[in-house]
Amino acid sequence: MNENPFSDLPAALVQEIIKKSQELGAQVVAGFEELRLNRQKFREQLSSARVIKRENNLPNIPTPTSCGVDGAYGVERLLAFDLVATVAVAMEGLTPPSEPRYWADPKYDSHVSIEPHSSDTENVLRGLMMGMEYGLATQAPHDVIFLDGSLTTAFIYFNQALSKIDAMNEKYTTTATILLDKIESILHNYLTVLKSERSDRGYVAVPKYTTKKEFGKKFNWSDSYDDRAMLTDLLEAGEYTEPQPLDLSEQNEWHINTNRIPTLESITEEIKHLLNQIHVIYYKPTISSPALRLEVSQPIAKTPARLASIIHAVKHQSSSPAMLEPYPLYMADRMAKSLGRSISTFRQIITQKVSEDYKGDISEIFINLNGYRTESGG
Repeated sequence: MNENPFSDLPAALVQEIIKKSQELGAQVVAGFEELRLNRQKFREQLSSARVIKRENNLPNIPTPTSCGVDGAYGVERLLAFDLVATVAVAMEGLTPPSEPRYWADPKYDSHVSIEPHSSDTENVLRGLMMGMEYGLATQAPHDVIFLDGSLTTAFIYFNQALSKIDAMNEKYTTTATILLDKIESILHNYLTVLKSERSDRGYVAVPKYTTKKEFGKKFNWSDSYDDRAMLTDLLEAGEYTEPQPLDLSEQNEWHINTNRIPTLESITEEIKHLLNQIHVIYYKPTISSPALRLEVSQPIAKTPARLASIIHAVKHQSSSPAMLEPYPLYMADRMAKSLGRSISTFRQIITQKVSEDYKGDISEIFINLNGYRTESGG
C-alpha cells in the first residue's frame, strides 16, 4: 500500500514546496553544466601536478582479505527513564578465491542499559560505540580493515564523552562507568590503528559523508562542490589520487578531557601527534561508483606495497554499483543500523517482564514505560 507523503500537509504548502524544488533543480543543472564544461581543465590541473595515479601501476600483490567495522546506538526515551543500547559489528568481506574464511559469523560487541533522563547520555553512548568499533578492528585477523567515518571522528567522540562524564561529579551512569573502565584499552586500540605498525594489517577509514576540500583548496576550485563530488566526476575508473595530508585548517587544537584519568595524558599526546599525520586518498574503483575518500596513517600512505593492499581491497569489495561503499562496510552498516529499528522491541520485552513480576497496578507499568521516540545514530 503506497501512502501519500503529503497527506497531512495543506495543499497550498505542497504546491509551494514543489515549486521551490523545481527552482532548486534548475540550480543543480547549472552546477553540473559548469562542471561538465570545465572537466578537462580540472583534469589537466590534476595531471600537471601529478596527482592522478593508476591502480595498475601499484605493486602487484595477491588480493587481500578484509573486513568492515561499523556501529550504531539508540536511545528510547521513556516516561520513567531512558533505555539505551549500542552495538559494533565486524563483517568479513568477500573472500579471495585462494583464501579461507576467518569468520563463520559476524563479530560484534554490545551494550544495553537503563539510564536516568539526561541530555548527556547520547554523547557518552557515542564514545562507547566508537570504543567498541576500534576494539573489533584491532582484533580482526584480516589484511585490510575498513572503518566507518573519519579517523578523527573517534577522537572527537571520546573527548565529548569524557567531558560529559567529567561534569557528572562522580555520579556516573552505567554507560559512563563502563566507558571509564574501558577507556585505557580503547585509547590503546585507537593508537594501534593510527600507528599501523604491522605490515600485514592495513586500517583505512571510509567516510560516507564529507565536506573536506583538500584538493579544492590546492587547485582553487569553486566552493560549490566538495572534493568527493568533484573527483567522482574527474577521476576515471581505476584512478586514485596521490595521498595528501589531511586538511586541519579548521581544527584549532586536538584536545581530549583526561581530568578523571590523568595517567592517560601521555597516550593522548601520542594520538594527537599521529592525527596530524593522517593522509587522504580518493579512489574510483569502477565507472559506476563514486570516488571514495580513504583516510590512512602515514606509514601506509608512504609505503607502495601497503597502499596497494588498501587499493586492491577496495577494488575487490566494490563489485556492485548498488553499494556506494566497500561490501563489508555496507553489510556492517546495515546490521548495526537495525539496532535503531529494534530498540522499541527491547522496551516491549522489558514491559512484559515487569508486568509479570510487578505487584502493583499494571497500568503504572504501561504509563512509565511509554516511549516518546527513539533517537539513533552511528
